[in-house]
Amino acid sequence: MQTRTLGTTGPAVSALGLGAMGMSDAYGPTDRAESVATVHAALEAGVTLIDTGDFYAMGHNELLLAEALRGRDRDSYVLSVKFGALRGPGHEFNGQDSRPEAVKNFLAYSLTRLGTDHIDIYRPARLDPDVPIEETVGAIKEMVDAGYVRHIGLSEVDAATIRRAHAVHPVADLQIEYSLISRAVEADVLPTLRELGIGLTAYGVLSRGLISGHWSTDRAAPGDSRGFVPRFSPGNVEHNLALVEALRRVAEDKGCTVAQLVIAWVAAQGQDIVPLVGARTRERLTEALPALDVDLTADDLAEIEKAVPRGSARGDRYPAAFMAGLGVGN
Repeated sequence: MQTRTLGTTGPAVSALGLGAMGMSDAYGPTDRAESVATVHAALEAGVTLIDTGDFYAMGHNELLLAEALRGRDRDSYVLSVKFGALRGPGHEFNGQDSRPEAVKNFLAYSLTRLGTDHIDIYRPARLDPDVPIEETVGAIKEMVDAGYVRHIGLSEVDAATIRRAHAVHPVADLQIEYSLISRAVEADVLPTLRELGIGLTAYGVLSRGLISGHWSTDRAAPGDSRGFVPRFSPGNVEHNLALVEALRRVAEDKGCTVAQLVIAWVAAQGQDIVPLVGARTRERLTEALPALDVDLTADDLAEIEKAVPRGSARGDRYPAAFMAGLGVGN
């Protein structure tokens, strides 16, 4: 497994990370035994970066990871945890709480559910409009000083917020959606990260499966949040899947799958970028891992750009109610 370092102050991690959200939340029914087996397979393949959130199925995901990681050397993996998203008993989202006292409260619960004495990278899931980012990062810094957190991260914030946070304490990485069809990060955020020496962990590299090469127009089942995402809606999804078919031709010429091609494209955007793959099964993980061995030449990158020009996707990456809380758009 290749490794990359998250910024100038962050940890060295596998060049491909595992996003665990889908094992508990968002995409319909899950199989606990298969989820645990997938985490084990990832670790055995050399994946060290595992990403979760305390609000993924209201703590279920952290408990699942605690089960999957039990007995493993704590220094053999890096836990990235998002916090602060508020949810109700109907699983609805009710905003973000990033007050200093809430930071410490959320952290205490995560440490207990995960069965660990520290979190490697701790980050607010979204910007709390009612709490200055300096106060939130200051509270995490206290937890770093106390030994409960190793590194501070951010998620889905703009360039100005990154600068303000980094002035309080060095930020290891920003987690943000980045894929062939979600490239807003390239305008201001990515240059800012590189100026400050901050890494980027890219989620949504397969755009929730839309550009994986496996999606079809009738796939969103009951309980699957993708049924509410504009890019998957009738009229948009057909257009977006036509882009995937253009990618499929490039992938076939390259001797890889569509999923491997689009993961490789994100990884090729810089050594400071680590793609997160939300594999829920060993089958999908097995497909994703060889993406790191796909060597994209300048000609390959030009062909990919021709197949999916920047801004060519239709529909927002989140429902309208969620877009307002993002630091960058599509």
